[in-house]
Amino acid sequence: MARRETPEVSAGSMADIAFMLLIFFLVATTMDVDSGLARMLPPKVEDQPDDTPPIKERNVFVVQINSQDKIAIKGEPIDITQLKDRAKEFIANPAKKDNLPEFKQTEISIKNKEGVVVVSLGMYPVSKGIISLQNDNGTSYAAYISVQNELVKAYNELREDFAENKFHKHYNDLDREHQKAVRKVYPQRISEAESRNIGK
Repeated sequence: MARRETPEVSAGSMADIAFMLLIFFLVATTMDVDSGLARMLPPKVEDQPDDTPPIKERNVFVVQINSQDKIAIKGEPIDITQLKDRAKEFIANPAKKDNLPEFKQTEISIKNKEGVVVVSLGMYPVSKGIISLQNDNGTSYAAYISVQNELVKAYNELREDFAENKFHKHYNDLDREHQKAVRKVYPQRISEAESRNIGK
C-alpha cells in the first residue's frame, strides 16, 4: 500500500504577511504623550537688576505641603477642600482688603491675527498677587498634583465667571483672542520654590 505524503505548507508568504501587519500597527497605533505642568521658571539671579523692588508680603499667597502631605497657607493648616476658595479670594480680592493683593490698572484689548486692536475692553484692575507653592522633600507626588489642581481650578473658575459676565459665553467657547484677553485679566501666577524640609 502506498503511503500518502503530507503536503507541505509554504511559509514564504507568512513573513510578508507578518511584515505587513507590523507596518499596519506601527502606522495605526497612537502613542500616549506625557504632558507636564505649564510653569514659567524664574530668570537667573544674575539677569535681575540690583534695584528690583521687593515683593510685598500681601501680594504673596504661600502654600506649603509638608512631608506628611498636610497643607498650610502662610503657616495656617487647612484642608485641601478649602484651598480653591481661599486661592480665589486671594486672586480676586473682591472686598479690596488691605491684607490681600494690590491691583494694577491694565488696558485689556482683543487683537486680530495681524496684532491690530479690534476691540478695547477698557481698563481692568489686574491682581499683583503671586501664589508661591513650597513642597517638602518628602511630599508625595499625589499631594503635589492635588494642590496644583486646586490652584489651577481657582484660576479657571475666575476666568469662567469673567467670560460669562462679559461675553455671555463659557471660557472654552471663546475664540483664541478673547481667551487671551480673559487671561490678561486673570493671569496665572504660580511660583514654585525649591523643595526643602518644611517640617510637620
